[in-house]
This record gives sequence, C-alpha cells and structure tokens, in this order.
Amino acid sequence: MWNDADIPLADLITFRCHGTWLHGDERGSIDRFHNRFKSPYIDSNRRWHRHNRQVLEGEPVTLDASQRKSIDAALRETCTIRKWHLHAGNVRTNHVHAVVSIGLIKPERALIALKANATRQMRQDGCWRHDYSPWAEKGSKRSLW
Repeated sequence: MWNDADIPLADLITFRCHGTWLHGDERGSIDRFHNRFKSPYIDSNRRWHRHNRQVLEGEPVTLDASQRKSIDAALRETCTIRKWHLHAGNVRTNHVHAVVSIGLIKPERALIALKANATRQMRQDGCWRHDYSPWAEKGSKRSLW
C-alpha cells in the first residue's frame, strides 16, 4: 500500500527498564549526539559504565512474567481508549516494543502515555510497589512509512 500522506503508517516505540543499558556499556549506547540514522554507537568504556552504575538510583529493573502480562494489558488498553491501532507489542524482560498507528499525535506523547499506563497497570495489579518509575528516561520513536 502506497502512503502519499505526511502521516506515517505507524510508529515503533521502544522503552527500556531503569538501569538496564547505561552509557559505557559493552554494547555501546546512544546519546543526543549519536542519534541519527546509521550513526555509530558510543564506544564501550568500563570506567564510564562503572561510574554510571554507581550513581544509578536503585537497582536495575528486570520484568517478571506477571509484570510483562500487566504491561501487555496496559498497551492494549491504552490503544483501545485512545483509538490507536496496536499492530504489535512485545514486552521483554528489560524493554518494551510497540508498533502503533497514532495518526497526527506526536510520538513523544504516545511514548509517555504507554509508559505511564504500563506503570499504573502494574501498580493496580500489585506487581509494582515502588514510588519511582520502572522506566529509563526517554525512549525510541521511529516513524514507519
């Protein structure tokens, strides 16, 4: 199907759990200066990674089966309420992927809504009892044309 509009067919939204991929990590990382298509990751750096781990507020978050189930339900509910089409969702142990058609909504708003509702649902289901967010700051938003 050809899309000749200025609206992407969908957006791939990804958000990570708190503390699971820090700058300096051996996998490399991305910051605001290394966030262009096909730009290289920041090289690994053990000292920088150790420093970031030491200043991390709280332990890294790994999602168990009940948390993943709760987040999946939240993705579906958020999309239903907002009349977005959820093409695919995948909740992993340390991150979440969602392919969502959101129309004219800015992807940043969708990212915020998905993260907030996932946290709310986990609290409601009794599988997140902390005052802080389980998510790393920001997330990835890629338009799919």
